[in-house]
Amino acid sequence: MNTELFTGKAEAYAAARPSYPAATVQYVLGLAPPRAIFADIGAGTGKFTELLARHGASQGAEIFAVEPNADMVAQLAVTCASLPNVNIVAAPAEATTLPDSSVDVIIAAQAMHWFDPDAFLAECRRIGKPGAVLVAVYNVTPGGTSPGYSKSSDEIFFKNPTLREFPNPIFYTREKWLAYMTSHSNDPLPSDPEYDAHIAEVNEQFEREAVDGLLCREVVTKIYHEKI
Repeated sequence: MNTELFTGKAEAYAAARPSYPAATVQYVLGLAPPRAIFADIGAGTGKFTELLARHGASQGAEIFAVEPNADMVAQLAVTCASLPNVNIVAAPAEATTLPDSSVDVIIAAQAMHWFDPDAFLAECRRIGKPGAVLVAVYNVTPGGTSPGYSKSSDEIFFKNPTLREFPNPIFYTREKWLAYMTSHSNDPLPSDPEYDAHIAEVNEQFEREAVDGLLCREVVTKIYHEKI
């Protein structure tokens, strides 16, 4: 099941997955009035949740961070421990348990491609207030799998979305690169037989591409949104 794909990877995910530019968070906050209710679906370790909560606190924003994976939920609780405007909900995207007509903006950051389209969109219509907005946020890395995930989510979950793009270059030290390359759903865990070979390949890639001890990826953060 998709809910278990990141079991054992929450710590690496929190440590090394790219964050999001402040401008993207302000843009998403601008899609709703003050004191809005946001649902961050598939919140993971809270990469986007934390930024949304901190930037939205002055506007009275309240965030429901919905995440089904137990390891991710544990890390999410650590990330958001000091954020009183975040409510953590351990539930899948297709059955959030949130009340009917309760949410102004429904967000999925780096997660929408994992959801069942029909069930998730039905859940969005259930929990969304009249005029609620659906938002997909993707850090798109050239040459990786993220461009495909971003494009497929756009085509499957939206009819005619607005698209905004924000530059988000990421610089990795060797330690951070190793953590990043063990944080994906298909990356082997230390207990897997192929783990050592994977780490050797990751180290070789760092040696080839790093300049002055840093490996750069010219990431672009894409935001798709439209009213439900």
